[in-house]
Amino acid sequence: MRVRQRARRLRPGDRVAVVAPAGPVPANVLDDGVRLLKSWGLEVQVGEHVLDRHPDFGYLAGSDADRAADFQKAWCDPEISAVLCARGGYGCLRMLDLVDWPAIAAVAPKVFAGSSDVTALHDAFATYVGQSTLFTPMSASVALTEDPRAAELLRAMLFEPEKALVIGAGTGEAIVGGKARGVLTGGNLSLIVSALGAPEAPPRASGAIAVLEDVTEEVYRLDRLVTQLLRSGWFEGVAGIALGSWTDCGQLPEVRALMEDRLSGLGVPVAWEVGFGHCAGQFSLPLGVEAELDADAGLLRLTEPALS
Repeated sequence: MRVRQRARRLRPGDRVAVVAPAGPVPANVLDDGVRLLKSWGLEVQVGEHVLDRHPDFGYLAGSDADRAADFQKAWCDPEISAVLCARGGYGCLRMLDLVDWPAIAAVAPKVFAGSSDVTALHDAFATYVGQSTLFTPMSASVALTEDPRAAELLRAMLFEPEKALVIGAGTGEAIVGGKARGVLTGGNLSLIVSALGAPEAPPRASGAIAVLEDVTEEVYRLDRLVTQLLRSGWFEGVAGIALGSWTDCGQLPEVRALMEDRLSGLGVPVAWEVGFGHCAGQFSLPLGVEAELDADAGLLRLTEPALS
């Protein structure tokens, strides 16, 4: 797996867009997120449909067409330096086929950031655009607005990426010890599995470091998801695996035992609880950028800054 094009870092005065490609956005949290972004010196443009609610399915932020249109308009606007996703939930899969991906690919690289359900869009960027993206806290979520540590880690990656080369607090541990080097790929486990067989399915993790996390999935469901990745050949040739958080996925010792059972047979370094995903003080990390995994230390070290 090759390193992808990188966007440039953000600077005070840059204009960024906040869009809602998935679930509905609480207005008060959006306001808090916009204030935080402005405190970093950014000009913030909120998508026209960010506060919409789908007329039939309340778990969606407006219609599929409107969510896709907000995303595409923001990305293709030459005045916008970054497109930040407001929140996850569910919905990105429904809008993928409504986006003009050749038009997206024709735009010079810019920052794209989000996580969880937004993994579907990260996959599409990897397949159709060939640029790196950022797996980060959402701009209209309490995981950012009420977590100063997560906010500072994101700010550093956006503005001073040379100071954000180490991902992890060093409190993780090895399921399988050792070191590995490769391009970071992955994201939310259930979304990766959801993409299998689709046009934007992420390529096999051959030569890469797979980064995986999830939330509110029972252990037997995690078993099914990881087993499907194994059976599909997605892990074939993987260099190493970094596991993030598994919030509300049952008892963590049982989740850890499952990951050891399913992944240790690959014979590559596997790190447990590296510090990204749905957790307090979550680290932002780039997808499509090369890193070194030290499973024994529970750390990822980028070999170059996430942004130029």
